[in-house]
Formats: sequence, structure tokens, C-alpha cells
Amino acid sequence: MVKEVRIYIEGGGDGKNTKALIRQGFSKLFKALVEIAKSQQIKWDITICGSRNNAFRDFRNALKSHPEAFNVLLVDAEASVTTQSPWEHLKFRDNWDAPPGIDDSHCHLMVQTIEAWFISDMATLKIFYGKGFKENAISKNANVEIIDKDSLKPSLKAATCPTIKGEYHEIKHASKLLELLDADRVRQASPYCDRFFTTLTTIMGASAS
Repeated sequence: MVKEVRIYIEGGGDGKNTKALIRQGFSKLFKALVEIAKSQQIKWDITICGSRNNAFRDFRNALKSHPEAFNVLLVDAEASVTTQSPWEHLKFRDNWDAPPGIDDSHCHLMVQTIEAWFISDMATLKIFYGKGFKENAISKNANVEIIDKDSLKPSLKAATCPTIKGEYHEIKHASKLLELLDADRVRQASPYCDRFFTTLTTIMGASAS
């Protein structure tokens, strides 16, 4: 029976304030999961870790310091995912080994980077950036996970450069975008995002039985 869920996420830079803002953004994006946790009286905690290596380190430490919790790693894939499982991808990409006894339900990817989640919800991007936003600069591919990492951020910058808010900046804009994203739209466009929601819903739902 799951009594606590702890999520360790890549991002937020090195500053305490920026990490707090990103944490708030993810909490809003994951609102549906937060509500399930509350309804099941499950403790819920998100830790924004900075670099991907720090996220993996913090996740592994949590397995020892919080062994009773359901600990989750959420990092950018940084490339197309062609392997059969998230851990296999991270082994190939980063030479990370899954900790003993930890299966794929604990490992989740933002494919290929978090910017793929942002362009999944074009309506929110247009509202957030307003006048001058160049939607045509962004790929129209419905499967955002196959859009190459190297084109995701540049296309967002090209689309947003003429706007009042200015060119997309991950630290300045990501937290607010996360708060505003429509989770259902992102899940429809990003199978790995849907996998995250589905896995956590199942894990927490099982604790009610």
C-alpha cells in the first residue's frame, strides 16, 4: 500500500528561488495527481534537482532515505527513445543503471526535452506570449516526441522572439508555462507524459484497495 510518493525532477537551474518556481509549475501541471494523493491520504512531494545527474543522485539517495515511499525519477530523454524501456534508454544515453529492485514504473522521461511538452499545447503558448507569437516557426508534427531535441528550443525561441515577453527562456518562462499547460493536451501529444500520469494514477489507486 503506497503511503507516500516522492518525485525527483531534472531542471530549475542552481538557484533556490528558480527551483521553487519550477516546483510550483509542476505541481500545477500534475494537479490531477495531487488531488488523487490528497483523496487517498498519500503524502506527495516534488523535488527539483537542477542537473540530470543531480536528479539521478537524489533519486538513488531517496531509495535509501525514504525506502517506504514510491520514489520516481523524471528527466529529459535528451534524444529519441528507441529502446524498450526508460531504464534501457538511460543506460544507453547516460550509462545509468537501474538501482537493484527498481523497475520501469519508477523511471519516466520528458521526450525529448520539456520543450516538447510546451509545444504540445499551442493554445497556451499563444495566450502566454500574445501578440507577435509566430506559430509557424514550430513544427506541426502531432507526435512531439519525435521532434529532434536540437530543434525544439530554437524553434520556440524563433516563435517567441518578436513577442512582448521576449525570446523563450527556460528559467524565466518554464515555471509559468508549466502552471498554464493543459495536462490533457500534453498527454495526448506525448505518450511518455501520459505514461507518467497513468502510472502514478494506478500506483495511488491501488493503495485504496
